[in-house]
Amino acid sequence: MNGFPWESAIAVLGLAIPVIAATWEFALVGRKRLGYRVQMDTTATDAANSPYAGVLQQMRRNDTPLLDPSFVLLRIQNSGWTLIDAGDYVVRDDDQVGVRASFPGRRVVGMVVTELSHDYLGPCFEGAAGLRTSDSLIELPRVPLNRGAHYKVLAVLERDPASAAGQEFPDPVIVAGVKGGVRGGRIKRTASHTFASKPVMVFIALLVLVAAAQSFTTFTRGNVQAAPLDCAKGTLTLVGSTAFEPVVRQAAKQYEKTCPDARIPLPENSFKGSVAGLDALATAGKDAKDPGGHGLPDRLAFTDGAKSDRRPQLLPRPVALSLFTLVVNKDTGIQDLSLKQVRQIYAGEITNWSQVNGNPLPIHLISRNPGSGTRATLVQQVLDGEEPMKVTEGDCAAMEENRPGRCEVDDTRTLLNTVSTTPGALGHSEVGAALTHDDLRQVRIDGYSATLEGADEGAYPYWQTEFAYTYGEPPADSIAAGFLRYLANEVGKDILRSHGHRPCSELAKPLLCRPT
Repeated sequence: MNGFPWESAIAVLGLAIPVIAATWEFALVGRKRLGYRVQMDTTATDAANSPYAGVLQQMRRNDTPLLDPSFVLLRIQNSGWTLIDAGDYVVRDDDQVGVRASFPGRRVVGMVVTELSHDYLGPCFEGAAGLRTSDSLIELPRVPLNRGAHYKVLAVLERDPASAAGQEFPDPVIVAGVKGGVRGGRIKRTASHTFASKPVMVFIALLVLVAAAQSFTTFTRGNVQAAPLDCAKGTLTLVGSTAFEPVVRQAAKQYEKTCPDARIPLPENSFKGSVAGLDALATAGKDAKDPGGHGLPDRLAFTDGAKSDRRPQLLPRPVALSLFTLVVNKDTGIQDLSLKQVRQIYAGEITNWSQVNGNPLPIHLISRNPGSGTRATLVQQVLDGEEPMKVTEGDCAAMEENRPGRCEVDDTRTLLNTVSTTPGALGHSEVGAALTHDDLRQVRIDGYSATLEGADEGAYPYWQTEFAYTYGEPPADSIAAGFLRYLANEVGKDILRSHGHRPCSELAKPLLCRPT
């Protein structure tokens, strides 16, 4: 037994437990999942008979006091990790109802939809054909729900005269289903977990025990922890895509925490676009003195898509598959456009949102400058190689509200802010950046939202590969090479995924980094 490799066994166990926990929580439990919670189900009979009941004594239906009135508060939520779209509900195509709530032994007196997790859910209930009540049934429309989104329904009910007086009311019955959901896609009653589900908490407890055992063996043997292999010493300069900037900034900050000898200063305006980043990298390479024949050890440029090979010194490395999206000002009344309509809008053939079933507003196109990879991807993947209509205003603030037009801005942040404040505006952005703006609406293309699943199926066209460029081949022990390795390891991949990207290293053909 003295020769048993306890450290290896503990390490394997420590790896297996989080893998099993992650598989359970995300692959088995946390996929597409529609859930509900009965947050309140209480009778008002005793309160109504109280001398201090106030308005409760006045609850009536057709001038008749309510019979054993009760209140129910339902919460409908996306409790999985994947978008639930209106087309995901398992109903007939002509059925606008997505969720049905029945109350055995009771009749519905009135109901109201309340506490929307996001303001953009409001229009889903305005004039919705799927929102109605009848006897003991409440029908709710097929509401699209992003991950974590929810809404609540407050209902006032009374006892059904056919139900025995004094008998306790059965629990509400909620019926709904989603395509591709776990456990047959049925809506599931959820509990309010402040941390994690019970099975995962058991896994976490086991993991804590494994970590404690591993720490004990480490300290008792006097092992010294070394820095990760991808850590390097030096100062790294990062430039390039403004769409990919949030990912790079977070990864750089985490790399500095992990590697104490690394410095990655990122001034506010260090990212100016894909082409500008390549130009800066090429200039730095020409100005550098490199007697060893190696590439630059301290510079990287990130771009949306591969660039031309007119500068062979610049070497590309695919990092992630990224999704982009069209965004509109909420006043447009638009949620979905066909690919043909998108092309007609950018060609100037459609100039008013009313022409595509939107509100009567002139279309104002807010675009990125020609050096932008986001714009180049739009032209290449969505507009079939055709450039947008010519710029009508040099300054977006000068656009006339009552006339259609197009203007250009320098970076993604400015574009999103401009679209949100310009009536009738349409723009384009990386998905992760767009999600930070609740005042904007993402536009589906031919009914498909910006999801990796849609790109994999070949149905969603607006995607691109993010590349990291080096000037020549950097030394293996350089900070540039170390940071690239960091993006490909587990921590780096977690950061990429958290922003909605798919790491190239996880794809079947990492060097191509394209949807399957």
